[in-house]
Amino acid sequence: LDGTVVKSAEQWEKVRRPEILEMFQREMFGRLPKELIEAGNHPDFVTFKVFESSNDALGGKAIRKQVEITFHELDYAKTKKDSGREVKANLLIYIPKNASGPVPAFLGCNFLGNHTITPEKEIALFHLRNGSMPKDDKNLKPEDSRGYRVNRWDVDQILDAGYALATLHYMDVTFDERNGIGTGIFSLYGDSKATEERTPDAWGSITAWAWGLSRALDYLETDEHIDASRVAVMGHSRLGKTSLWAGASDPRFAVVISNNSGCGGSALSRRNYGETLTIINRNFPHWFAKNFRQYNADPNTLPIDEHELIALMAPRPVYVASAKEDRWADPKGEYLSVYHAVPVYELYGEKPFDGLSEPAQPAVDQPVFGKKMGYHIRTGGHDVKSYDWTQYIRFADQFLKK
Repeated sequence: LDGTVVKSAEQWEKVRRPEILEMFQREMFGRLPKELIEAGNHPDFVTFKVFESSNDALGGKAIRKQVEITFHELDYAKTKKDSGREVKANLLIYIPKNASGPVPAFLGCNFLGNHTITPEKEIALFHLRNGSMPKDDKNLKPEDSRGYRVNRWDVDQILDAGYALATLHYMDVTFDERNGIGTGIFSLYGDSKATEERTPDAWGSITAWAWGLSRALDYLETDEHIDASRVAVMGHSRLGKTSLWAGASDPRFAVVISNNSGCGGSALSRRNYGETLTIINRNFPHWFAKNFRQYNADPNTLPIDEHELIALMAPRPVYVASAKEDRWADPKGEYLSVYHAVPVYELYGEKPFDGLSEPAQPAVDQPVFGKKMGYHIRTGGHDVKSYDWTQYIRFADQFLKK
């Protein structure tokens, strides 16, 4: 940073925000490879195909679409043509059936496959393409796991509120494994070496998953049923970290929501509480850039912290949620990131928390809805509940409903 005190929104956008975004890319999440950025500008890089649809889904209340997104490897150095190598991801979309026009939407990655979102048998199984179903705590067979995560995706509440839901399985983009770097999109572009052989600022898996969310948004921009200018990106846990990085990296996301994202997400790293940098980088070395590890021993030497990640959303609305029993994610640290991001929002002439000026965490089950920022800590543990969705919908209604 050049040390200049930022006193206006214009200074923030032209000077300080690019500096902070660059530091997050270099020191924490990793950079997209130049080859991938170049390929993204080519019309043949990504293709979309609706391979299944229904106008009578979920007992007649929704339109369902399943979209195959194909990422192609393009050899620019030689032929400028498609090499024939590709990676595929499935996007599942539910749209309110009786909507009078394009609707706003929630978009997010899911953990165990699109078929776990609802019990509908038409939804393609993850393992049929990529070889295996990720194991969960019950080690269910894929066919038996239909609807297994219905509790985390309150599809009925979302549709009843007038929103579409779009989701893709995060491991369609790249596997969530120590040696996952080299799989999925990593195998087509840039530094696809093993996790420990990457250059220090090469992209990690979270950057890949966030990039995948942006490509899903690319499709939503083509869908006549969706108003892509009114899309909220949402994620839980490691995918909450992903939604925050997607929102920071792609300003097209109109609202950004983080659920229990903890260390490397919305919780302040310098608090060194719960899951610390040492623990997260040891257990999940593929999530972040290798540079992030140099701060394990002393997080106070980290030149950035998570309140600055929250601030990168400004002036767009951002919502952070915690859970009382989720101490591993450091609920207090999650709230403090929101609180300390407030001054950036105030550069835009707003009081994003409607006068809330104390760093004390709000009471449990008492959501705070500001003009551009929201927060709650609910009863319970590390999960996504219908209660959470109720707050996200109420918050999004302020910005995404015409």
